[in-house]
Amino acid sequence: MAAKVIERFFHPQYLVKPENRLGDLPRGPEAYKNVLHIALPSVLEMVLVSLISSVDMMMVGNVLGAEALSSVGLPTQPRMLMLCMFFALNVGVTSIVARRKGEQRQEAANSTLRNAMMIAVIMSAVLVAIALPLARPLMMLAGGDAAESEKVFQDAVDYFRIMTYSLPIDALSMCICAAQRGVGNTKITMRVRVLSNLTNLFFNYCLIGGNLGFPRMEVRGAAWASVIGLTLGLFMALGTVLAGGKKKGYLHISRHDKWRFEKDTMKAIAKVSGNAAVEQLGVRFGFFVYARILFSLGTTMYAANQICMQLLNLTFTFGDGLGVAGTALVGQNLGAKRWDLSMLYGKICQRYAVIVSIILGCIIVIFRYQLAGLYIGANTPNADQVIIYAAQTMLVLAAVQPFQISSVVLSGSLRGAGDNLYVAAVATVCVSIVRPIMAYIAVHVLHLALAGTWIFGLSEIVLRFICFYPRFASGKWKDKKV
Repeated sequence: MAAKVIERFFHPQYLVKPENRLGDLPRGPEAYKNVLHIALPSVLEMVLVSLISSVDMMMVGNVLGAEALSSVGLPTQPRMLMLCMFFALNVGVTSIVARRKGEQRQEAANSTLRNAMMIAVIMSAVLVAIALPLARPLMMLAGGDAAESEKVFQDAVDYFRIMTYSLPIDALSMCICAAQRGVGNTKITMRVRVLSNLTNLFFNYCLIGGNLGFPRMEVRGAAWASVIGLTLGLFMALGTVLAGGKKKGYLHISRHDKWRFEKDTMKAIAKVSGNAAVEQLGVRFGFFVYARILFSLGTTMYAANQICMQLLNLTFTFGDGLGVAGTALVGQNLGAKRWDLSMLYGKICQRYAVIVSIILGCIIVIFRYQLAGLYIGANTPNADQVIIYAAQTMLVLAAVQPFQISSVVLSGSLRGAGDNLYVAAVATVCVSIVRPIMAYIAVHVLHLALAGTWIFGLSEIVLRFICFYPRFASGKWKDKKV
């Protein structure tokens, strides 16, 4: 009986109804291998990058303590608010390039890349000019209080300003990698981002504590190390698309190309990325308000929150990597007029998500105290309290894993289908409205500690899953045009 249930849950013949099939379906091993071919490099890329980011945070916490963790954490949401427009742009780039590859329109795919790169340069330059003079007000808006801790506040301002200078570099690199994911070149993006972040780690070691003859720069050193890593990543990303003889790939650019905005290309980008921009703005606003509410819990709990957020981001990357495979395969097969295969591969990605989430949840529960202890030096002030708060909150994190990873994968598949408006509407309501309201109730009405606040705040993840799963299973997205 159990074997039959498992077979019906995983076998391709049960994932697409007979009346919806437009041709032969791949056999089980072949179908799962096709997903893994794109998903595995993407998952490895994002997990390794997130692990490196976690090690980055560990270096700050172990060398400098809880206050420095708060200083690095405080600029996160303002910076993510700036990056959200580029995340939206990249959603469009990946979806459109995937669809054009399925339609066998290579020049249209390359036109999408060129137009997106020009947009990224212009937007990033404008945002840098706006954000630099507003660094202190933005840190105050994020919950920082110079009167409570001038050092935490000033370090956060300095970190934010340094990272803002790197925005054009980051934006261009992300744009190129997004296009490469659309054609399934996830191994390329894995190499770019992993090597970029390893460089970041090396210079973290050099600049935070002042090693190998470098000056001790503490929090500022962590920021400059990130800038150096991002710069290397941009040069590597450019190297993957610069036209060059026999090595010319599917995506390529040259100074001889038509570097001007093209009406049809811009219309497609505006259509897909516009909906994603609404989603990103709403989501980032929600995260911004949520982080500000949590900052009011105090430095100790906020440091514990930063540890849990690092692990949340790490587990999110597993879903994000599988979601990239969903976006690419759904988009490519819709372009090839095989929406039944789009349905199949989207569901297979979600099946992988279930397996991964169960494994991650078990690891988090079993090793929660050890994981928390990695992020803060045992001899730094309030380290024991930070570890206890973080370990308690990790139980909540483990419980939401199946819903979190599955919802990320399903939203990626829906984006690949061009159903961005629905995804944007659900994500905006859940993150920008439900999560902050629930967090406010937990902190200011019920006066709960960090773990209780996470139970209330992360309840919206379950709601997202409830909205995304039936939407994808219905197939209403099959006639969406991109």
